[in-house]
Amino acid sequence: MQGNHDGQRYIDTERQVPDTVLAQLSAQYQVDINAVPESFDANAAALLVSDMDSTLIGIECIDEIADFVNMKPQVAAITAAAMRGELDFEASLRQRVALLAGLDEQVLEAVYQQRLFLNPGAEQLMAGLSKKQIKTALVSGGFTFFTDKLKARLNLDYSLANTLEVKEGKLTGKIAGPICGPAQKADFLLACCQKMAIASKQVIAIGDGANDLDMMEKAGLSIAYHAKPAVQKKAMVAINYTGLDAVLAYIDSVPNRD
Repeated sequence: MQGNHDGQRYIDTERQVPDTVLAQLSAQYQVDINAVPESFDANAAALLVSDMDSTLIGIECIDEIADFVNMKPQVAAITAAAMRGELDFEASLRQRVALLAGLDEQVLEAVYQQRLFLNPGAEQLMAGLSKKQIKTALVSGGFTFFTDKLKARLNLDYSLANTLEVKEGKLTGKIAGPICGPAQKADFLLACCQKMAIASKQVIAIGDGANDLDMMEKAGLSIAYHAKPAVQKKAMVAINYTGLDAVLAYIDSVPNRD
């Protein structure tokens, strides 16, 4: 069977093609070519869980916050190393947040209004999932200030992130409450499954950094979106040349559940 979804061509085939061959073809022609595992049943898909920074949105929020105290290069370097899996996530997050101590909390709104933008295809993806009655969740090692706004803006069902501690209108340089790191992202996915009474194999998980891997391993279909090499290596599907709406191609066989 052949078909199209917004320029994404898909072909059902019984022939098994090695991943190395698909990767070579993808790089050669600058198109996304992926083999969807037989274990994933697109017709049973019930939930998409997405990372926020550099996945749903095109920035790393903490790097942009740091720019307001002229610390962006230092913070961005730590962020990049953490996303590559070279640093302990929790320790690196606390290190970065500590550099923000004393910053006016209004900077968060400035980052949201002036710096934050959705990655291409984000709104189309969410609209397409809604038509298919597939629920959506946003989970982030970033901050609730941004996930809460995006949840409302995109009409998402669930969200989890870290809360920046604020006192007298200033960031304290600390996280309030437990850290949302790799293990917590995976636990959140499972908690959503329990709330919805579905199996984890009915979940699509998408991310770009090493802290997304635990979560992605729990899902029926894991998608690396313009991701770090370590994430692309372990994900079932890699999207490198198209927008987020390309995800819909992998559930295109599901009719609208009106």
